[in-house]
Amino acid sequence: MIEVDNLSKTFKVYHHRKGFFGSFANLFSRKHRVVQAVDSISFTVERGEIVGYLGPNGAGKSTTIKMLTGILVPTSGSVTVNGYIPHRQRKENAKHIGVVFGQRSHLWFDLPVEESFELLQRIYGIPETQYRYNVETFDELLSIGDFFRTPVRQLSLGQRMRADIAAALLHNPDVLFLDEPTIGLDVVAKARIRQFIQKINAERQVTVVLTTHDLDDVEKLCKRVILIDNARLRFDGELVTLRRLLSTERILSVDYAEAYPDVSIPSAHIVYQEEARVQYRFSPEEISTADLIGVILQRFKIVDISVQEPDIEELIKTVYEDNLTLERKLTEPISSNTQAN
Repeated sequence: MIEVDNLSKTFKVYHHRKGFFGSFANLFSRKHRVVQAVDSISFTVERGEIVGYLGPNGAGKSTTIKMLTGILVPTSGSVTVNGYIPHRQRKENAKHIGVVFGQRSHLWFDLPVEESFELLQRIYGIPETQYRYNVETFDELLSIGDFFRTPVRQLSLGQRMRADIAAALLHNPDVLFLDEPTIGLDVVAKARIRQFIQKINAERQVTVVLTTHDLDDVEKLCKRVILIDNARLRFDGELVTLRRLLSTERILSVDYAEAYPDVSIPSAHIVYQEEARVQYRFSPEEISTADLIGVILQRFKIVDISVQEPDIEELIKTVYEDNLTLERKLTEPISSNTQAN
C-alpha cells in the first residue's frame, strides 16, 4: 500500500545579506546552508492499517507527508502509494488518497458545505449514486446535515473538521492522511471524529496515516506508531512494544475481599495501602503482569484488579530525549518475562 525506501529530503536555506550593497551582492552570489529535513527513512504501511506518524515540531513529519502526497519531490530514495510514484503521478495518486490538514481547510471558504462537496464531486468525477450514498453515510456518522447549507466560514472548528474529513472521503480513497485532525476540538467533537475514523477503517479498509500531537488520538486509534526525530526514524512498531521496551515499572492496584494482615508479594513493592486497597510497584523485567496477578489470585480473594500502564506521552518523550537508549534496547533480546506482558 505505502512503501518508503531510504527516503531523504534536503532544502537549501539562503543567507540574505543586509543593506543595499548586500542586496545587490545577493543578485550575483548567494550563500546557503543545507538542511536535512528527512534522512534515509524506510517503512511500509499495509492496507487497512492505522499508523501514528509522530515527532516533535521540525522532526520531518510534514515533509514526509508532503512527499507521500506528491507535493514535494524527494532528494533521494523512493516512495510508492498504491503503486504510484506520488510526485510523478500526482493526478493518479490524488484519486486514491484523501488528505486533511487540521489547520487548513480544503473547502471553499465562502461557499456552503453542500456546494463545496458538489465541486469536489465534479473534480473527482464521482458518480451521482456514490456521491449521494457517501453524503448520507457521513451525515449519519458525523451529522453534517446540521450545517450542510451553511457557508464554511460560519462553521465552528468542530463542524469544519467534520466537513473536511467527510470531503476527503467522498471519492472513496484507499489511503487517508490526517494531520492534526482533532486540534482545538472539545472532548465530544474529538470522540465523534475518532469513532468515525475507526468505523471507516473497519468497514472500508481505508489505510490511515495519522500525524498528531494529541496522544489520546494515538491511544484510541493506533496499534502501530512510527517515531521520527531530527529527520531520522527512531522507532517503528506496535504501541505495546514501545511500552515494553521503555517502561521499567508499572503499578498494580488490587481491591482485596478483606483487609489481609500480610499482602506482601515477592518482586513487588507496596507503594500504597489503605484497608483492603493495595497498590504494588513492579518491574516487568523481574516479574510479568500475568505472573504477579497469578500469585495474588492463588493467595487471596479479590474484588477488583487493574494495571496502570506507563503514560504514552512520557514514553515518547523518552524516545526524543534519549534515542540512544532506545536504539540500544531495540537490539537487546527480550526476556521471557517481558514477552508475557
